[in-house]
Amino acid sequence: MEENLKSLEEKIGKVPVIFKDLKEMNPELYGKVMGLDQMIWDDGALSRQTKKIIAIAIAAALRDRHAVRAQMAGAQNLGVKKEEIEEGLRVAFLLAGMPAYVYGKTALEDYIK
Repeated sequence: MEENLKSLEEKIGKVPVIFKDLKEMNPELYGKVMGLDQMIWDDGALSRQTKKIIAIAIAAALRDRHAVRAQMAGAQNLGVKKEEIEEGLRVAFLLAGMPAYVYGKTALEDYIK
């Protein structure tokens, strides 16, 4: 199980406390969540890097501070470039409006510092 948390941390950058708690409180559910996580993030028709950019854009559109920061950390672990994230944020802008773009862009600048 500890191996799963380390793998998750490499993918998303920071493991939310809820995953650590879930591992202790409900190991069966934790195992199912981790299995789904593995399936979603594995390379397929889309690369892990592309999926990470999508996740950042969605998190920015939702203005989810924790998710934006965690996904950006995971993107860095995967070698995603700042320019790629910015392009994904422009897509979020087109579909979710200026607040999503500004939110994501501000989070990106803060993360880079």
